[in-house]
Amino acid sequence: MLDFSGVVSRSDLLLAGAWLSLQLAAAAMVCGFLIAAAATVARLFAPRLAGAPVAVFVQVIRNTPLLVQAYLIYFGLPSLGLRLPAIPASVVALSIYVSAYIIEILRGGLEATGQGQVDAARALGLSRWLTLRLVISVPALAAVYPALTSQFVLLLLATSVVSTISTPELTAAANAIHGLTFRSFEVYIVIAVMYLGLAAIFRAVFAAIQGLIFPFQRRAA
Repeated sequence: MLDFSGVVSRSDLLLAGAWLSLQLAAAAMVCGFLIAAAATVARLFAPRLAGAPVAVFVQVIRNTPLLVQAYLIYFGLPSLGLRLPAIPASVVALSIYVSAYIIEILRGGLEATGQGQVDAARALGLSRWLTLRLVISVPALAAVYPALTSQFVLLLLATSVVSTISTPELTAAANAIHGLTFRSFEVYIVIAVMYLGLAAIFRAVFAAIQGLIFPFQRRAA
């Protein structure tokens, strides 16, 4: 018979873990976006030689597991003399991981901008930087906004991986409760519902924000 009393009585641990998961996802998304923005500009607008390392980085990160990347940062870097606590190591691992996906998202958005707009801006005498900032960036961000918000939700779910390097996020809290209660089914049902709820809330919030900051998309639809 299912018994959720042991889980409910320790709900404070789950809420604290969920809050840390949100903080990790938000910090990693911001850092990952900044890394990706710089890398995307280098890949598309810098000489080809400068863009090659970015392409290699994307392939390496996207084709290796996040768990292995987290282990390399948390367990591997100390052998090189750099030891990071669990939470900073988690932010670094998640930031690097998500940046590789955001690079491809941003690249697709920038390349999807109509060439006619770019040619018109250059004909008006705008520099490459001004063309990027004033002509390309807004429609590109509007185009990639849904993919970026989906990536945040996926990143939030991926924070469960860093429970393996002693970060006390939601899955780690669930594991701790399981060790105290031995109620496996109940504990993991509860956190599955929590992850589903968080994902649904953020998708709804991001959809509402999209209608406010990109109203022209709604009118076009």
